[in-house]
Amino acid sequence: MALTRGQPGWENMARREVSADHSTLTLDELALAIKNSVDDEKLPEEAARDMAYRVLNFFGHSDRMVDNILEPIDRDPFYMLEDIGILTTEMEEVTIYDGKEWRIHYWLFRNDRIRELIERKAAASGEDGDSGSVYDSLTDDVWQYKKR
Repeated sequence: MALTRGQPGWENMARREVSADHSTLTLDELALAIKNSVDDEKLPEEAARDMAYRVLNFFGHSDRMVDNILEPIDRDPFYMLEDIGILTTEMEEVTIYDGKEWRIHYWLFRNDRIRELIERKAAASGEDGDSGSVYDSLTDDVWQYKKR
């Protein structure tokens, strides 16, 4: 039986091992990298997390995945992540039994770019020494326009 989002243990499904440094790329880390790659106001945290979950489940515990398992609708997030530098592609040519060349296309995570995106937000907040805007601490009722 497959686990679905919201069931106990579903977060553990969305992990994979990074071959370069043998650390684990978690769902939270990939979601943060996705969120940090676009304007904060344009992509809600939940949308970044859902995209990370979906992509990580295709990869499983592997360093790369075969492109031909994706349906056309599944490719859209992969192309978006490729555009922002989180994913890349590679191709392998193999000779099949009748001597013909067969091309296999793969998707791979760019671990260096993912780490850079994760660390970007921490570095930006550390340089300012400020935890945010003074307006962030104001409650919603302060922003209500009152007619006189």
